[in-house]
Amino acid sequence: MPSATLPGRPGTLTAEQEARLQDMWLATLNVFGVSTHDGPETRSSADGARTPNGIHTPPMQSAQRPRTNTVGSNKRNKRRISLFGRKQRADAHDEEDAGSEGGDATHRTDDLSTPEVDDKYGQSKDFAHALASQSPENLRHAFWSMVKHDHPDGLLLRFLRARKWDVQKALVMLISTMHWRMEEMHVDDDIIRNGEGGAVKGANSADTVIKEEAYDFMAQLRMGKSFLHGTDKEGRPMCFVRVRLHRQGEQSEASLEKYTVYVIETARMLLAPPVDTAAVIFDMSHFSMANMDYGPVRFMIKCFEANYPESLGVVLVHKSPWVFHGIWNIIKGWLDPIVAGKVHFTKNVEELEHFVSRSHILKELGGDDDWTYEYMEPKSGENHRMSDDATKTRLLSERESTVQDFEKATLAWLSSNKTMEDRKSLQERRETIAAYLRDGYWQLDPYIRARTVYDRTGIIKEGGRLDFYGMSTHIAKAEADSTYLSGTSRPEPRADDVD
Repeated sequence: MPSATLPGRPGTLTAEQEARLQDMWLATLNVFGVSTHDGPETRSSADGARTPNGIHTPPMQSAQRPRTNTVGSNKRNKRRISLFGRKQRADAHDEEDAGSEGGDATHRTDDLSTPEVDDKYGQSKDFAHALASQSPENLRHAFWSMVKHDHPDGLLLRFLRARKWDVQKALVMLISTMHWRMEEMHVDDDIIRNGEGGAVKGANSADTVIKEEAYDFMAQLRMGKSFLHGTDKEGRPMCFVRVRLHRQGEQSEASLEKYTVYVIETARMLLAPPVDTAAVIFDMSHFSMANMDYGPVRFMIKCFEANYPESLGVVLVHKSPWVFHGIWNIIKGWLDPIVAGKVHFTKNVEELEHFVSRSHILKELGGDDDWTYEYMEPKSGENHRMSDDATKTRLLSERESTVQDFEKATLAWLSSNKTMEDRKSLQERRETIAAYLRDGYWQLDPYIRARTVYDRTGIIKEGGRLDFYGMSTHIAKAEADSTYLSGTSRPEPRADDVD
C-alpha cells in the first residue's frame, strides 16, 4: 500500500494546480447552473463570471439559468454558455486587459463544435451537443451521480490531469463524459441500477433484443471472462482479463460494451484514497487469433482515455505469444503515449512479481493465491432496499443537501476577496463535507446500486468495507467532524459560504 498520496490529488496540489482546480470548479458550476455569489471579482451575471484567476466564463441563456439565487438580467443570449479563452494562467492578466478594452477574450461553444487536432474522440462535438440538449440540472445530476464515494475535487482533478491542466479541454472532456453516461451508456439509470439481477430477468424477456443482450452479459460474468480480485504492490485493486475466454462474435457488441462499463464501474467501488487507480492484468495464456477482436479493444481504450481518465495505474500483459506482437504494434498506435507507457509485458511469475506480491498472484498464473473465481448467482430479494422508496427518497434528499453545502463552500472558497486564513478554513470545511458525502454515499448505495457478485461473496461489505484476503478494510472511513458525520447535527450554511 502506498504511504503517500500521489501528486496532483486532493491534499498534494501545488499553488498553480489549486488555481487550475478553482478555475475548473467555477467553469463547471457555471455549466451546472449553480449561481456564483456577488463579489468584487467572482460574479454571475448577464456578462458571465470571472474566475479568481482572471479567466472569463460567459453566461448561460436566461431561460436556462439556475433555479435560485440567480443574478443577472432576463436578456437571452444566442449561446447557452461560452468558455474562457484558449490562453490560460500565463496570459490571464492580458486576457483581462483585453476584455476591459472591449476585446473578446472568450472561446465560444460554436468554435468548439469543430473538432480540434487532438480531439481524438470527437468530444468537442459531444460537448456542444450536451449543452444544446441537456438542462444544466441534468448535467449537474449526472456529475454528482458519477462522484459516488469519490472526493468531488478528485473527480475533477482526473480530467485536469488527463488534459495536462488545460481547464478548457478538461471541461469539454467532463461534460462530454456526462453526455456519454446519460445518453449513450445509461450508466447510472441502467447498468448500475439494474445490474446482474436485472440481466437475469432480462434474459427471460419476450423482447428478443433485450433477451439476447442480457443473456450475453450474464454469460461473460458466469464464465469469468474478467474479474476483480486482490491488490498489487501499490495497493491498487486488480482486474484480471482471461483473453482466451473471448471469441469474436459470441456476444453482441452492445453486451460487450455494457459488460466493460459494468466491470469498470464495479472496480470504482474498490478505490479509496490514497489509491485512485487500478491494475489490469491481461492473461494471454493459450491465446490464439480466434480470441482477437479489435472492436472491444477500441471501446475499452476509449473508455479509459475519454470517459474514465486517470483510472489506469498499470496494465500487465502476461504470457503473450509471439503472434500477439504484431497485434500489439497496431493497438499501441491507438493509445495515448501516456497510457501506452503504463503497459508492461511479463513472461513468467518472476517478472509478474515486480508488480504483484507472489502471495497475491493467483495460482493459475504461478503464484501462491489459491483463490478461484466462481460466479454466485443473484439471490432473491438481495435488492429489496431498492424498492424502499421512502428511505431512498430521504437519503437522496440528505445527499442533495450535502451537495448544496459543498457547492456553497466551494463558491466561497473561489472568492478572491478572502484572506489566506479564510481560504484555509473554507478548504478544511470542504474536506469535512466531502467526507460526509463519502460516508453518506455508502448509506445510500444499497438503495441505488444493484448487488454484484462481489457483494454476494463478501468482498464488498456494508458501508464500503472490503475483504479480499480475509482482512476487512474500511474504504469509507471519514476523517471529519464527528457531529457532522453522525447525522444528528448537520451544519448550517456559514456566512462566509454565501457572502
